[in-house]
Amino acid sequence: MIAVLCPGQGAQTPGMLTPWLQIPGIASTLKSLSEATEVDVVKHGTESDAETIRDTAVAQPLLVATALATARELLGDALPAVTAGHSVGEFAAAALSGAITDHEAMRLVTVRANAMAAAAAAAEPTSMAAVLGGDPEDVLAALAALGLTPANMNGGGQVVAAGAKSAIEALVSSPPARARVIELQVAGAFHTETMQPAVAALADAASSVRPNDVAEVLLSNADGARVFDGAEVLGRLVSQVANPVRWDLCQQSMLDLGVTAIIEVAPGGVLTGLAKRSMKGIPAVALKSPADLDAARELLEAHA
Repeated sequence: MIAVLCPGQGAQTPGMLTPWLQIPGIASTLKSLSEATEVDVVKHGTESDAETIRDTAVAQPLLVATALATARELLGDALPAVTAGHSVGEFAAAALSGAITDHEAMRLVTVRANAMAAAAAAAEPTSMAAVLGGDPEDVLAALAALGLTPANMNGGGQVVAAGAKSAIEALVSSPPARARVIELQVAGAFHTETMQPAVAALADAASSVRPNDVAEVLLSNADGARVFDGAEVLGRLVSQVANPVRWDLCQQSMLDLGVTAIIEVAPGGVLTGLAKRSMKGIPAVALKSPADLDAARELLEAHA
């Protein structure tokens, strides 16, 4: 059984779409997806610099479009046996599962991105930081003492803290024992109460979507649970904005389901890296360039 995974914000890099545009199917898909959003994903994926694509309003549609275009090239219209996405990647995963259409995913993620950027700008300065290593109880205690939220529980000894920028700076300067803390270049405290204003905006946009029930396995960021009901999928996509991502539980669910291989669609690398620590021994391919497609197809054939 193979799982197809979609990466989240932070995976983007300048020029990442340039080599993929040499494949006619991907180029046409990206053009179509750009029409469903106010963001020119092709331009940003080929010409824009790191600072530009770090902007939440640009990064999120760009990531979802890239994930969908490369997944469609690999899978066609076939449904993955298991699919999941980290944070914004969950919108691409929902489309790959058939719960929503690709264009609906792009429309919703554009609303999400703009609303999250606005919520961050309206709040007191907030930030996020990756905490790598350390005893899990010590890490969570340190976050609680500073009033920070474990916004991403990624497994493999990685937790992303979110909250007031001053508290994040204090965590960086005085990390938990045996842990490293790296402040992230993000607009604000994603997946916390700071993002609550964005929930209302996304809920309003989602109200016009008529989702489908899921035939295969779609895992939820909220708790790693398998979600069948289309309305529930949509509701979880909305509430996810202001709630923690439990990628550790998604990985555990994949192990429990008997997943035997992983493909991470472009821009791949982050989630397969986490899987190496939390899902040891499971073969994985990350789509970083078109050169990785053959290996991904071989993995599909061997584990489908």
